Amino acid sequence: MSLNPFRFPFRAMGSPCHLILYAETETEARAVAREAIGEVQVLEARYSRYRPDSLLSRINAQAGSKTGVVVDDEMAALLDYARTCYEQSDGLFDVTSGILRRAWNFAGDRLPEPRDVEALLERVGWNKLRWERPVLRFEVPGMELDFGGIGKEYAADRAATRCLERGITAGVVNLGGDLRVIGPHPDGTAWEVGINHPREPGKLLATLSVRSGAITTSGDYERCITVDGRRYGHILDPRTGWPVQGLASVSVAASHALIAGSACTIAMLKASDGPEWLRSLGLPALWMDLDGRIGRHEAGPVERPETRPL
Repeated sequence: MSLNPFRFPFRAMGSPCHLILYAETETEARAVAREAIGEVQVLEARYSRYRPDSLLSRINAQAGSKTGVVVDDEMAALLDYARTCYEQSDGLFDVTSGILRRAWNFAGDRLPEPRDVEALLERVGWNKLRWERPVLRFEVPGMELDFGGIGKEYAADRAATRCLERGITAGVVNLGGDLRVIGPHPDGTAWEVGINHPREPGKLLATLSVRSGAITTSGDYERCITVDGRRYGHILDPRTGWPVQGLASVSVAASHALIAGSACTIAMLKASDGPEWLRSLGLPALWMDLDGRIGRHEAGPVERPETRPL
């Protein structure tokens, strides 16, 4: 049996995405890709904050309802995970903090007015929710849930699961840079994943070798503005409403993209304490701080001299 790689680009969740699937024929690979991409599209339609008709938007529209909102099992599982992230991050990973984006324009060149940030902070805080499965209550009208940091990663895991269920044993799901490796190349070799340098466009910070699992990266360069010579990234501290300072980028390897992605975000939010927090979890990681110092956990993926394009 001869397996060949087939690539299927698509766009989802505001990002360029693609699948690489090994199969005997393109027809076989395309059929699986269609199902996996469909899975991603269904999840985007349910959990996108940009779609007024999404399940998430409909739930947000009921913020302040005295009766609360009854959610289904999948949403309940995501809320359980969000609560765990909130607790393990000492309140830094907070799915209610997305509303702060209303004050920040990372396509512009000006900082928000402090009073605007302060006003939004009144509607931020997981502790202002009452989550008693399956009922969710918002104690403050105008609050919102935002699954940035777990939504795209969850979709990558679901797409990979669909591929595995359809018999694909080698391939990669890439959702806007969040990677879930279905399995190594048919000859057993690992995928080589290039990690972009956060300060030097077109240059790699490192190349990581992955046979299975996931690698995700978070950094202050993905969306940022520079004002008076200071960089402000898009990862906002839910306690202050202002960007965290400390790390330029973090890459984490884990069994699932959901775990890797949330760990990346928490590490960025913990700033200079992020690397030690990742070490305490035993997660392989690579990071660069604002002074250009690079660190990694030795248990992490192996660095290679060249990357094999995904």
